[in-house]
Amino acid sequence: MTTASELRERFEKERAAALQRVNEATDIASLEEGRTRVLGRKSPISQARSGLKDLNDAERKDLGQLANSVSADIEEAIASKRAVFEERETKLRWERERVDVTLPGRHYEVGSIHPLTRTLWSLIDIFVGLGYSVAEGPEAELSTLNFDALNTPFEHPSRSPSDTFYVKGTDEEVCLRTQTSPVQIRVMQSKPPPIYVVAPGRTYRRDAQDATHTSQFFQMEGLAVDKGITMADLKGTLQRFARATFGEDLDVRLRPHFFPFTEPSAEMDVECFTCRGAGCRICKGEGWIEVLGCGMVDPFVLEWCGIDPETYTGFAFGMGVERIAALSHGVSDIRGFYENDLRLLRQFGGMA
Repeated sequence: MTTASELRERFEKERAAALQRVNEATDIASLEEGRTRVLGRKSPISQARSGLKDLNDAERKDLGQLANSVSADIEEAIASKRAVFEERETKLRWERERVDVTLPGRHYEVGSIHPLTRTLWSLIDIFVGLGYSVAEGPEAELSTLNFDALNTPFEHPSRSPSDTFYVKGTDEEVCLRTQTSPVQIRVMQSKPPPIYVVAPGRTYRRDAQDATHTSQFFQMEGLAVDKGITMADLKGTLQRFARATFGEDLDVRLRPHFFPFTEPSAEMDVECFTCRGAGCRICKGEGWIEVLGCGMVDPFVLEWCGIDPETYTGFAFGMGVERIAALSHGVSDIRGFYENDLRLLRQFGGMA
């Protein structure tokens, strides 16, 4: 049995030990650990309190007050020490997280419209302003619409698997469209003339990758079918496009060419916007820059779509959007449009 004097001595001893532990704490974590050790249920002070039950009433009251005094002193010491640590932590946090409100704000890079998208939208705007509407179609297209309807014979090189991507398991009945011309076929099949549409979209060819060719590229084609359409209408339309894109005072010319789906066919050149026809590096000394292919719609194509070629005539044209973008902005390698190189893309605005 523990006597009153032994308990008193034990309480005083634990008070001193506890205050010493609190004083030695170096941070809030160690202080909390010390609090558990000196005031927890298994602490020496708690064990000493259990001896109060063996004392008489007078001694129990006296030593109970002492035990409460010891606990209060320890709690006070812990609170005082915690206040010191919290103040120190607050100062460190203010130092670590302080913000100088007089400094300029952070600069965030702002994205911009991709140059190909911007060029495509610009081309569409030009032709919409001339009264054309926009038509779209599938990128995986029936070979019949991609080739047969466009007067492309079976032995034509473009129909070879070495030139065109075919969808596996379809016996070459479905391919990735090599141009957006099938969209024109779909439009002519779905509505009677007059027809004035442009067909922008992604196309695919098995081309070797180089500065002017990629296996996937954007194209925009145009079609006009109406009564009395002539080659003069074609040239006037393309001249309006060329001047709106490259310069209002530039001239255009049409050179004879061949396409299976147009007759007669032509390549359209624009007067070099750098040397104005004198000859330079951009136009390779010729004074002219090739821009697109065009021609009068072949009567076979009109008949294939159910349109009477004796009543209606039309013209069509097609251009690569990458080429137009490269010529407009002086880009020498169209692969740069797909490589996500910020040194190139930042030049088109919207990015720092």
